[in-house]
Amino acid sequence: MRAATCTASQTPVPGCEDEAVDLLDVLAAGGRRTDRITHVRELPARAGVHADWPSWADADLVQGYRSLGVERPWTHQVTAADAAWSGRHTVLATSTGSGKSLAYWLPALSSIRADAAGALLDPGRIESVTRRGSTLYLCPTKALAADQLAALDRLLTAAKTRDVRVATCDGDTSLDERRWVQEYADVVLTNPDFLHFALLPQHRRWSRLLGSLRYVVLDECHAFRGVFGAHVALVLRRLRRLAAAYGSSPVFVLASATTADPAASAARLLGVSPDEVTAVTDDASPAGRKTFVLWQPPELPGGDGPWSELLPEDDPWATPLPVPAAAHPLPDAASRDDGRPLSREPRPPSPDDLWLPAAPAPDEGSGPVGTGERLVADATDRPRRTATAEIADLLTDLVVGGARSLAFTRSRRGAESVASATRDHLRDVDPSLTGAVSAYRGGYLPEERRALERAIRTGDLRALATTNALELGVDISGLDAVLIAGWPGTRVSLWQQAGRAGRAGADGLVALVAREDPLDTFLVHHPEAIFDVPVEATTFDPTNPYVLAPHLCAAAAEQPLRFDELDLFGPSAAELLDQLVTRGALRRRPSGWYWTHAEPASRLTDLRGTGGDPVRVVESATGRLLGTVDAASADSTVHPGAVYVHQGLTFVVDDLHLDDGVALVTRRDVDYGTWARWVTSTEIVSVDEQVQWGPVTWGFGAVDVTSQVLGYQRKRIPDLQVLGSSELDLPERTLRTTAVWWTAPAEVLEAAGVTLEAVPGALHAAEHASIGLLPLLATCDRWDLGGLSTALHADTEHATVFVHDAYPGGAGFAERGFRLGATWLAATRDAIASCRCATGCPACVQSPKCGNANNPLDKAAAVRLLDVVLSHAYPSPSTSTSGPTAEEPS
Repeated sequence: MRAATCTASQTPVPGCEDEAVDLLDVLAAGGRRTDRITHVRELPARAGVHADWPSWADADLVQGYRSLGVERPWTHQVTAADAAWSGRHTVLATSTGSGKSLAYWLPALSSIRADAAGALLDPGRIESVTRRGSTLYLCPTKALAADQLAALDRLLTAAKTRDVRVATCDGDTSLDERRWVQEYADVVLTNPDFLHFALLPQHRRWSRLLGSLRYVVLDECHAFRGVFGAHVALVLRRLRRLAAAYGSSPVFVLASATTADPAASAARLLGVSPDEVTAVTDDASPAGRKTFVLWQPPELPGGDGPWSELLPEDDPWATPLPVPAAAHPLPDAASRDDGRPLSREPRPPSPDDLWLPAAPAPDEGSGPVGTGERLVADATDRPRRTATAEIADLLTDLVVGGARSLAFTRSRRGAESVASATRDHLRDVDPSLTGAVSAYRGGYLPEERRALERAIRTGDLRALATTNALELGVDISGLDAVLIAGWPGTRVSLWQQAGRAGRAGADGLVALVAREDPLDTFLVHHPEAIFDVPVEATTFDPTNPYVLAPHLCAAAAEQPLRFDELDLFGPSAAELLDQLVTRGALRRRPSGWYWTHAEPASRLTDLRGTGGDPVRVVESATGRLLGTVDAASADSTVHPGAVYVHQGLTFVVDDLHLDDGVALVTRRDVDYGTWARWVTSTEIVSVDEQVQWGPVTWGFGAVDVTSQVLGYQRKRIPDLQVLGSSELDLPERTLRTTAVWWTAPAEVLEAAGVTLEAVPGALHAAEHASIGLLPLLATCDRWDLGGLSTALHADTEHATVFVHDAYPGGAGFAERGFRLGATWLAATRDAIASCRCATGCPACVQSPKCGNANNPLDKAAAVRLLDVVLSHAYPSPSTSTSGPTAEEPS
């Protein structure tokens, strides 16, 4: 049942009379939802610090900024602009809404206008015939490029200048428009994908631009992480190489969210020394007070539901286990920063609690069956309400209260679901508001996205339910509240999304609503892990051979690679080129390495790891293009029989033509959704490192992960009752990546009291929970990872749990888990044991992405097994040796 609606006119929380706290009272429903709030953090306001306009800045541009309300710039804007103007590569890493664009457009446009003015002074003199400088702007999304084009048009109009030619150019640009850009544009706004697939392979057509490059802007560069970041880094090396060939050496200006060590990340992205990069990190822009709420949805009522009679009997292997010692006493209630109580939920152990010696326990305790934990309030297995359902209620109340809001979800399905449910709730409360809410996600057509962006800016829409497509810097200001459905994967992303609330110095409200996920559960009860820990560094590895090899081929196709250019691509480039020659991909000649194949080398790789060109979703009856789906997810989302949701309308897939990249759909009103079911197998290709923890083997290396969608279930919405299932005939897909694994030989299983029948459930539960906890240690989220558990693996000859990177060649996440093995497994063990459920739930061992319908799972056996494995573990395998064996611990 949807919670009662309240309005912003209700009495605010005592002692806090600002608008953000009024909105907090809206969320709390006048106190009826207060027990769902686990923590409130008040982030203080910040005053802005101004600076004078630089003396070199173009006077007309300065006047244009003033006309738009920027009387004087902020200090960080001038510092970054001065560094770029002086010829230094510059990275500006400040908060969302801090005006980073001024720092790069002021020097870039001033340079262009200076060249234009110089040519006009004496057009008849030979020294006036110089190449006019140009700027290349790169960003992760087409939406952001379109937003920047609109902002530049406003600035140039305000400055009353007509001599700067600006254009976007991407895969949607027609050939005629593209030719105009090639010949005339001073500023070209595009994305790394267009560079990789079009501009660099056809560089001769772009010689004017490449030869005149003064500045290259990389906006939202923190998004270039993981495998995508490695690809972008190599595209930029290819760009620098071709620009040098045409006689230019551009200055790179990077705009980033607040990250750890931005200079090092920027240098690694560009392929230069960190000493060559100026980092500007002191944010001088003003910020309003932000109220940040951590929120856990309520438990669903009762243990007398239809599932209760299916609960297994008590585990016959249950034995008393010591209750973990707590480093800090458990509080009686969750609290605000000022100490006012908010809820009666007990605090789960913190990471510091995990590795303290356990104190002897007088008895078994009252926790999950067989674990001995004293942390469970209820004996029954009671799942919690989903984050998307909770977000829909909260968004409804914010809309009714007059707030302009964004709700971030983790998936396209989630965005559509939240928008649809919110409209349904509003229809019951105030039908006139149903049109004030919409979904916004990837896969929409460009014109649909632009229309939605305009509508939320102008106030025609009060709320958008969105994926992280709106996390980046599309200019949507003046929002009152941001709701975040589940941990977004990194603190960088969290603060980017939170920064949408209260932009332009106004106060704002942010609520992080936990999903039933071990990491989310942990974080909403441990605010220090969110607020008191530095943001992550942007991690990526341009030397990854699976990423580097196709870019070496692409570079050779653009212009033969010479030996003296190899340093640009890293120390492993020469060895990798020899392998490419051996395989016939390249030919070696005295003058360098050559690509001699007819097909474009750029087609060897996909920067975003989507597995190929997007699959188009087309309405069968009309031929209308509805949107697109990533190729890698097409099997599971637009298979025959799947329900496809577009702006609240449901379509059923008739056919999926993988070769043509088309899914044909028919408009139908249905009351169910579809969930794919798949099977996965893992084969060890190489053992790169290995450590023996007594009888337990802890390994890391290359694996082949083969998956296949076998069928799907139809579940009624909203109660998710299974209505039926169907089989599918779709091809296998193989991913070569890196994995970390650990084995559980028979003696370990026996010591843990895990019977042969319980082995699959114990391993499966441990695998799910470890995937959910690895993001605490690596810059990733669980959707960057995959896993497999098996009672007997052909390569290890023992029961084995695998966790692998979900990207070709790996992304460093599994390796990070290998380095911190004991820490990782200890956190996993504690997350399972301290969960309040009796036999396993989505907050501990169930996974939202399990291909086996979360079956079998054995929570208690997983805890016992992990206890035995950890009893053999080193503190960390970081000092391990390579090869099949490892040194004994010292």
